[in-house]
Amino acid sequence: MTTVEDREDTLPLTMRRFRRMSVVGGGDLPPVPMDRLPPGPRWPAFAQTVALMRFRHWFHPWLHRRYGEAFTLNLIPGNRPLVLFTSPAVTKEIFAGDPEVFHAGRGNAILGPIMGEHSLLLQDSGEHHRARKLLMPAFLGHALRGYRSMVAEVAADEVASWREGEEFRALERMNALTLEVILRVVFGVTDEGRLARLRPAVNRTVEISPAILLGWAYPRLQRLGPWRRTVDNQVELDRLMYAEIRERRTATDLADRSDVLSRLLAAHDADDPGSGLSDVELRDQLVTLLLAGHETTASALSWALVEVGRSPDLLARTQRAVDEGDDAWLEAVLKESMRLHPIIPMVVRTLMQPAKVGGWDLPRGTTVGPSIVVSHQRESNFPDPEVFRPERFLGDDVPALNVWIPFGGGVRRCIGAGFSLMEGVEVLRQVFAAYDVAAVGTEVPKVRNITSVPRRGARIRVSRRAR
Repeated sequence: MTTVEDREDTLPLTMRRFRRMSVVGGGDLPPVPMDRLPPGPRWPAFAQTVALMRFRHWFHPWLHRRYGEAFTLNLIPGNRPLVLFTSPAVTKEIFAGDPEVFHAGRGNAILGPIMGEHSLLLQDSGEHHRARKLLMPAFLGHALRGYRSMVAEVAADEVASWREGEEFRALERMNALTLEVILRVVFGVTDEGRLARLRPAVNRTVEISPAILLGWAYPRLQRLGPWRRTVDNQVELDRLMYAEIRERRTATDLADRSDVLSRLLAAHDADDPGSGLSDVELRDQLVTLLLAGHETTASALSWALVEVGRSPDLLARTQRAVDEGDDAWLEAVLKESMRLHPIIPMVVRTLMQPAKVGGWDLPRGTTVGPSIVVSHQRESNFPDPEVFRPERFLGDDVPALNVWIPFGGGVRRCIGAGFSLMEGVEVLRQVFAAYDVAAVGTEVPKVRNITSVPRRGARIRVSRRAR
């Protein structure tokens, strides 16, 4: 186990992470012959990449209508092919694929400079198995029940700050709330001074554009303008996080703490007591949990508030669920929000060996994956797909795990799925216990970094519930 001792060690660690980006994700894989792949647009790779990242909400459905159940995109950097599939059967096939052949880490390489090479999202094979085994206990049922009261407290504090008749952007409030949950419940930070230093560095990490993500693949850009500022912010965030990890290692009450960081510090393989996570591994996993569980949950909650706020009947049904302790309905509201308004557009794997996928013989180096956008819009998967209907997720006939896929699937299904749903239910409970919610105006999605969020911020108006 290795530790990071001071800031002088932090800077080179951060810089090495960014410099590696230009060779991560495909530099050691052979060129893929495009004539062996499903059809797709013949636009320049740059145009296809911009359309995929910036205009995903219409681009995926258009590709499906134009090319059918499988289509190929040619992306920068390096003109790497991406083959997207839309059939539930092929989604199941990909999720069940041999993890030694279907590498998820390769497909997520664009996130490498921020998340780090030890991130669960970027690891494959034995490294992924080891990390997941060490992290999993912090996200199982007993641990989730321990976090619930802390999440409820943070949510109650946020809701208590709202004013009668106030109109605001729900996304801003949900982002602040979920960030507080991450910092307090996951990182275990409660000191206001430290929270004040962490919040802006975290927000700057989240609020990056797709252009910044693409720019990481070109090292020279890291010396310019917004790319330079991104690197500088990461150096500062790393400094703060390593300091927190270093101090937590010396805590005498570690066994009594219930936050995720404290649990991870105590995690080790039962057969190898010295197999705990190093400082760098802890940093990478914490940033992964931060990015995967902050704005994603905030966006889902914002859409849920807007959708419930559009319908007096849905509002009454949701408030009745709160009064009756019906968590299943609250979770169904959150799940339907994730279905109708996908936060991420696809789940990808890179083939390390030739493989047959969806009837296509695909060569090594091809990246494949299901389109979440299309899967969640298919009439055959979800009748009346444009209608917000939480009932889809209640009873015996709930959607299969290969058609509702916001958390991915198979051995790579998001480790924080249970935490996200628990957090969402607690937040909805606090909101609808105290307020009537009404949506203000119309709302459409936009892309921010790799996630989709409400373009206008999900404007709502809140009024105190009549009792």
